[in-house]
Order: sequence, then structure tokens, then C-alpha cells
Amino acid sequence: MSTQYQLVMRNGPNPGKAYALDGELMTIGRDPSNTIAINDPEISRQHVRMILQGGKIVIEDNGSTNGTAIDGKRISGPHVLKTGEMVALGEDIVFMFEALSFDPDATVVSSSSQPSAAPRQAPVMPLPPPPKQAYVGQVPADPVPVVPPSSPQGGSKKTIPLIVGAGALACACACGGTLLWVDAANKWCDYFPFLFGSACG
Repeated sequence: MSTQYQLVMRNGPNPGKAYALDGELMTIGRDPSNTIAINDPEISRQHVRMILQGGKIVIEDNGSTNGTAIDGKRISGPHVLKTGEMVALGEDIVFMFEALSFDPDATVVSSSSQPSAAPRQAPVMPLPPPPKQAYVGQVPADPVPVVPPSSPQGGSKKTIPLIVGAGALACACACGGTLLWVDAANKWCDYFPFLFGSACG
């Protein structure tokens, strides 16, 4: 029974994709010449190298800018990978290391990380990205009309000019009526002697 190794991307441009580790020397980086090429700004051109030694995969950071972490701990030297460990390159790219036991006479490939009697668990898929947040200046697809809030005093503000106008009209009518009565009764000298002076003497 032989063992095959692979890295399964958990976070990155191809979530769920499995990369077989079947060479003596393998590299991961942004450069297309790498064994596993990932075009992401978090990844250095030659980020890490992996060597098959004694049936195990040894990973080592290749002086990358953003570093390499195993299960959240940054490594500074060679590290022997164990099944189920999470390999993070920078902050955005995360792989899970898996070891698969392969029997040429069998028809099913089994994972060495699971007991033979237990069924293999389905890989955990990453959550979908959150919806894009609106930025300043962005116009929504369906603008919602803005209705100005109604003022509780709006009605009283509208009635004030009506009251003032009605009062002024009533005052004008009263004054006009008084003048007409004075004129009809010829009472100008009685009520307005200062207007006619000697004519009222």
C-alpha cells in the first residue's frame, strides 16, 4: 500500500481544488514555472518548496515576503507536514494537507487520517464571500424615492397667513364701512374736524 499526498485549497482563487504532491521537489509561488502556480498578490514568486524525504513531505518557506504558517504558527525552517494541517501562504491562501493511502488491488482510495471503519467526511467548503458593501458615491440599482418627513407643526404654519390675511381684510372692511357711514350721515366735522379746520367752524 502506497501513500499519496495532496494539498486541497480551502481559501484562495480555487477553493476545493486538490493539488497532487507527487514529485521529489515541488514549489508553490506566483511564477508560472512553479509546480503549483497561484496568481495572487499575497504569494511571492517562489514562496515555498516541498521535498519528499523518507515517505514524508517536508515544507520550507523560501524567503517569501508574507511568510508561511502551519496551523496559524509561522515557520522559520523545515517542517514535516502531518495530515490535516492547514498551510497558509500569506493571509489569503490556505491549503489543507492530506495523505491518501492507495492500494493497487482495491477500488477505493482511503485517507490515512480516517479510521478504516469510519466513513470519510466530506471536505469543509469555505463560506461564500459577503455581499459587496456600498461605497461612497455608488448609486443603487433601484433608487428609493426620499419622502421628506411631515412636520407636526406644518398645518399651523400654513394657517397663520390665512388668519392674518382674514384679519386684515376684516379691518379694511370695517374702516371702509365706517367712512361710508360718516359720509352718508355728513358727520365729517363731528368725527374728523382736524381734516377740515375752519370749514367746520
